[in-house]
Amino acid sequence: MRQVPLETADIAPGRVVQWRISPSDPACADQHGKRNRRSASFNQDKHHSLIDESRNTGEPLASWLAVTFEIPGTLDRAALESALLFLVRRHDVLRCEFQRVPGNLSYAVHRPDGIELEAVDLGEFDTSREILAFLGDSFQKGIDTMAWPPYIMGAVLRDDGSTTVYLAFDHIVSDGMSMPNVVRDVHVAYAAHCRGEEPVLPPPGSYMEFAREQRRSYASIGVDDDRFAYWRAFIGRNGGVFPRFPLDLGGEPGRLYRPVNETATLLDDRQAEALESRCRAVGGKPFMGLLAAVAMALRDEGGPDLYRALMPLSERGWGTWRDSLGWFVNTLPIEFSVARDLDFAQVVTGVRDGFTAMMESIDVPFIRAWELLAPEHFTGRCWPFPVNFVSYIDMRKCPGAEHHPLWRPTAHVWASRVNGSTSWFQRDTAGLHVNSIYIDTPQAHRTMDRLQRTLRETLRVLATPVVVASPRAMPDILLRA
Repeated sequence: MRQVPLETADIAPGRVVQWRISPSDPACADQHGKRNRRSASFNQDKHHSLIDESRNTGEPLASWLAVTFEIPGTLDRAALESALLFLVRRHDVLRCEFQRVPGNLSYAVHRPDGIELEAVDLGEFDTSREILAFLGDSFQKGIDTMAWPPYIMGAVLRDDGSTTVYLAFDHIVSDGMSMPNVVRDVHVAYAAHCRGEEPVLPPPGSYMEFAREQRRSYASIGVDDDRFAYWRAFIGRNGGVFPRFPLDLGGEPGRLYRPVNETATLLDDRQAEALESRCRAVGGKPFMGLLAAVAMALRDEGGPDLYRALMPLSERGWGTWRDSLGWFVNTLPIEFSVARDLDFAQVVTGVRDGFTAMMESIDVPFIRAWELLAPEHFTGRCWPFPVNFVSYIDMRKCPGAEHHPLWRPTAHVWASRVNGSTSWFQRDTAGLHVNSIYIDTPQAHRTMDRLQRTLRETLRVLATPVVVASPRAMPDILLRA
């Protein structure tokens, strides 16, 4: 499973059907909501307020996450509709309606049995290009943080019986790790309904309960709380909450730009396995070797010898949320040295030590650190400058990954405006890939092109087995990465 721009997806033409979600008894849902409104998560609250406030500007912000995948064989349309309805009923975050009240974002949840599904036939599309253009336009116009439901579900049906299913979500109800769960849930439910059975899946855990626990622990935290010790130490060394992206992108301070969305394969599966073996040989995990390579490539392109970045980290380790949908992402800073006199093993050791220190603060919400430790930037439309932000997911470890060759899932991310660069790395059975979104300026194109070439070469060198010369021939030489 990879993350690629939607416009590059491999979707054959056909007839498009979308399914609308609606409450079967709105009046009952409203009464239920008034009695049971609760506060949304910190991520949801910040996202909602940012989108809401941007609508009063000339550049309203929007974003979505999507997944497309195949249904093998001849489609049983009734079973697919039941599977999609099962998905919405299974995950409470997909049944939440949000409401802004002064100083807080609250929500009410529709009952699982209070949800209905309605099919809308949108007609035939003759080419893949038309399909992709329609989907992109549909997602941008139809997914609204302020409206319910903030997601779209549909499929491309073909005369030969083949089917591509698509689901796109506003970030307020989903994250990147939710996409494999969506694929697994729909496929398992579809197969069960085809057999006339009820789906059997692990209990998902409630994202809204996660939000409730998070707020209970951190809503009243103060700026001097000891739980901010890691953040305060990092800020003291970095000079602020946000680590800068260290290369020139050619952007103007405070300005948002249209995004460039690109993807590339950095290593094939054989090379990626060789890199992973080398990482394990020096006491590190594969993602640590990747971070080391990214830092070395940035350094070689003119960046500093001390790497600093924000890393998004999954919080699904809490309780039973591995199988849930929601925004289970915290963000924390990491730093380590890539001084030129260090070899690969030493750099990886620095990554491991930096990651270990960072993980001690995994449960401290980034939004609270941002709000309390950098209040001067908290109300802005975006981060104050391009931030070094790097994500990594091993898709081979996601629920349902063993079926991905048959289901052919692909993830997609879109944003209306950006002011820097974000890179998502994915490892799957085909290799190591990167999807980057960055500002559309001539300088950014040059910078990112050079960086990608340097990173690819760095990774390939690291993936090459290290040959230590014979002691008799070269007694004092140790090859370095």
